[in-house]
Amino acid sequence: MDYWQLKVFCKVVETESFSKAGRGVHLSQPTVSSHIKELEAHFNCRLIDRLPKKALPTRAGVLLYTYARRLLALTDETESAMAEFQGKVQGRLVIGASTIPGVYLLPRFIGAFSRQHPAVTVALAIADTDQTLAAVASGAVELGVVGAATTNAQIEQTALIEDELALVVPTTHKWARVEQVALAKLVREPFIVRERGSGTLESLRRALEEKALKMEDLKIVAEMGSTPAVIQAIKTRAGVSVLSTMAVAEDIANGTLKALAIEGLYLRRWLYLTRLKRRTPSPLARVFTLFLKHSLAAETLSQAGHARTKSETRNPKFETNSNDQKPPPCNPNCCANLD
Repeated sequence: MDYWQLKVFCKVVETESFSKAGRGVHLSQPTVSSHIKELEAHFNCRLIDRLPKKALPTRAGVLLYTYARRLLALTDETESAMAEFQGKVQGRLVIGASTIPGVYLLPRFIGAFSRQHPAVTVALAIADTDQTLAAVASGAVELGVVGAATTNAQIEQTALIEDELALVVPTTHKWARVEQVALAKLVREPFIVRERGSGTLESLRRALEEKALKMEDLKIVAEMGSTPAVIQAIKTRAGVSVLSTMAVAEDIANGTLKALAIEGLYLRRWLYLTRLKRRTPSPLARVFTLFLKHSLAAETLSQAGHARTKSETRNPKFETNSNDQKPPPCNPNCCANLD
């Protein structure tokens, strides 16, 4: 058993395919099969079931995958630690993320980070919130960014940025001309939800519970496994849904969708940077965490300044004086971890 065999094995498990795994690690399919057979001979048990259209791990394979991911992660940490010792920032960092931060937030920061540190490879694994938390807890990923808090005492979370959720409807919908909708009306409208394990779904569930309502009180017509799928269903008038405004910003700007408030329902949440408490952060994780926090803080300040400038432009009589209302105090969770 060696490092390369474990890497190939993990790729087969993740892609559910020998041929896709081969393309991912630049090996032929027969070579991938040979590596898997050697691992099976080493452990004296079958690790992968070769089905007609899929390659799925056996129970032994699932167990090996858990440990193999931790070993590969430790190898990456070793490389970055030795590079740091020599005054370099290089290596491979694996980050897990739920859909909203993984698709709509992190990619642009990873791009900026990569331009500053070209010798670093950042791998982003996107899953739902529950799966990402499980990956952090198992050591498969060193950092995670998710849209829900966890009760797992072994996991440490730091609030990164607030995410606004809203009721999303097509601009041809009967509610498109209003700014908010009564909860009593919403429960009678066909509604689309994300799959269980989604941070967006959990945030909605908690908001409804504050109003003594359950998810079952909604008229749920569909459950979908991704935010883009929900967006497409809304556009075809299959129903309405509550989504992050990050996910629909482009559609709102294009005039195809509209975001509404729900009367009396608080629809804001934090996106959390997540790590395992007992795991010492690798040098790369420390560098990326600092970069992400500082970048988000700078972006937030820039957006606040832009919003203020627009407000002043719209009101030519705007003046400042000692009687102006002071802005609300900064949320301590927002800035407490920027050091």
